[in-house]
Amino acid sequence: MLNPQKGFHSYYVYIITNSYRSTFYIGVTNNLKERLQQHKTNILEKKKTFAAKYNIEFLVYYEKHAWIQLAIAREKELKKWRREKKLTLIREMNPSFTFLNNEFD
Repeated sequence: MLNPQKGFHSYYVYIITNSYRSTFYIGVTNNLKERLQQHKTNILEKKKTFAAKYNIEFLVYYEKHAWIQLAIAREKELKKWRREKKLTLIREMNPSFTFLNNEFD
């Protein structure tokens, strides 16, 4: 998403989960609002994606980056982490583990 004030793009590394908070998906996008809607649509249309298979659509964590290379590197880093380390990261930003989708409506 273009930031008109500075001419920079914004890229998001995000973690979404299902309603039980039992399975996680980590991704990167330049339009988090649109990407969250795509995940929801994939579930409704029963697409054969990992997120759709496990009903993963609820945002619990995100980071904003100015450079796509940094965002992709961070996504790859987080994907390698063990579950407990991911949970700690989520709780540092979102202690109550609430769904943050409304921040991007």
